[in-house]
Amino acid sequence: MRYWVGLTDRDWYRLLAHRSPDEVNFWQPSPRRPVTLEPGAPFLFKLHASAGGKIVGGGTFAHYTRIPISMAWDVFGEKNGVATLAELVSRVTRYRRTAVDALADEIGCMVLVQPFFLEEHAWIEAPGWKGPTQRGRTYDTTEADGSALWESVERARAAAPGFARMIAEDEARYGQPILVAPRLGQGSFRTLVTDAYERRCAITGERTLPVLSAAHIKPYGQSGPHRLDNGLLLRADIHLLFDRGYVTVTPDLTVRMSRRIREEFENGRDYYALDGRDVRGPLRGFPPPSREHLEWHGDTIFRS
Repeated sequence: MRYWVGLTDRDWYRLLAHRSPDEVNFWQPSPRRPVTLEPGAPFLFKLHASAGGKIVGGGTFAHYTRIPISMAWDVFGEKNGVATLAELVSRVTRYRRTAVDALADEIGCMVLVQPFFLEEHAWIEAPGWKGPTQRGRTYDTTEADGSALWESVERARAAAPGFARMIAEDEARYGQPILVAPRLGQGSFRTLVTDAYERRCAITGERTLPVLSAAHIKPYGQSGPHRLDNGLLLRADIHLLFDRGYVTVTPDLTVRMSRRIREEFENGRDYYALDGRDVRGPLRGFPPPSREHLEWHGDTIFRS
């Protein structure tokens, strides 16, 4: 099993260790992807040499994306390891050593779910590390260094507070060097849906990123999962109409507009022009919208 150890700073670790979130954005100041990993691969955090240089936690890799700094803040907030957007901009500026535009400049985002954070006494040395300038390193459990490090991580996790809860949620993965499908959080769901739909509204084809948002077909608050097959990328106004039942998508991926738009608002010409339109699915290799969830939306939410 291949996994990655990436460098981070102590402030990022401290804030997130204190918050114990369900997902984190391990961002890079450059939008260039540092490594190719399969979803479900372990990803470990290592502090810079100036901060101790040891492995202090990790998580499960869910998705990589490159998005504007402002969008990273909108999607992940403090899960970026900072308290404010201004602080995120400041850190990116410091690493790039040049001024940045939060609305236009992109950063690379390694989105991780089910993160864990080790207490200082349990921090782990990284074998075979090449020096303080190295951005990260791939390890493999079939090799001596990778196997020894993975065993050390498992022992540290087993001794960490809250490990019983982690086992109950993740028993199938613990202790076995295999990849598993990661359970997405809200932020990882949003970024995965955005990229799977090629940053285009599934209904209108709109490509202006700031007005696009990932819609749950079945709301998370009503047991709808954070899964790609429960998502659609929609323009903001279409998303709002979808959530309120004025538009739905049939199991055959056709748009239906409710007559209530005309009855209640005496308007809707532009929206009715979309009625009967085919919905664009995600890129090849990604699951299409779930028929079950689309049927639920049509039967439960849609105002026919």
